[in-house]
Amino acid sequence: MKHQFKCQVRWGDLDAFMHVNNAAYLTYIQEARVDFTVYSRQRANQQPILIEMVVAHADVDYINPIYNAGIEIDVEVWVSKIGTSSFVLQYELSKDGEIYAKAKTVQVTVSMDTKSSRPVNEEEREFLSKYLISE
Repeated sequence: MKHQFKCQVRWGDLDAFMHVNNAAYLTYIQEARVDFTVYSRQRANQQPILIEMVVAHADVDYINPIYNAGIEIDVEVWVSKIGTSSFVLQYELSKDGEIYAKAKTVQVTVSMDTKSSRPVNEEEREFLSKYLISE
């Protein structure tokens, strides 16, 4: 299963070349990730999950430029790997079948008390497993 998120492309995301600046894509995937773990769960009257995580690595492949602000793009999010204290999320950014970018982030679960990594707990693992699509 993939999580679906609609992301607004803002006028301020465009750069001097009149396309979305590369850094904005990281914001788009961040917003999709927060919707995946927090807002979509709140809309379903569930508690947010995986609040205690950090991004350890991010990759973005830019496929087609986005030239228009004021539009919504689709961001799909899914899990490709679940480790002991980390997991990998994959993203695809598109609109009407045109793929703009593909991205991957590695998240590490952390303890807010110790500021160190901690194992993914059973509730988190169960949640992530629903979205697991192996590479």
